[in-house]
Amino acid sequence: MKYRITLERMEFRAFHGCYELEQQVGNRFTVDLEIVTELGEVAAKDDVRLAVNYLEVYEEVRRVMAITCCTIERVALNIIEALKARFEAIDTVRCTVAKLAPPLGGKLRSVSVTLEA
Repeated sequence: MKYRITLERMEFRAFHGCYELEQQVGNRFTVDLEIVTELGEVAAKDDVRLAVNYLEVYEEVRRVMAITCCTIERVALNIIEALKARFEAIDTVRCTVAKLAPPLGGKLRSVSVTLEA
């Protein structure tokens, strides 16, 4: 049996962007994750050591967000690759990275990309 783990609206200050100014001053970003994995014995044994640990997932996302990239597409792919490398039990990851108030010359709440692998 499979189950989904969802982490919503993780917010980070990071320095992603294709313009030099963005990489110098930074911006606020959010990350939403949906992870599909096998349930295995997690529920039956009620043992977090058998689960994909949410705290470890958050820490991995935080680590990846600290690596400056030019595009949020690359950021999302880095997050997916890091999570799949760290947790063998993960089947798929759906990752949305949003840049809040992007500098596009007008008022805009966010721009985001979603990757799934």
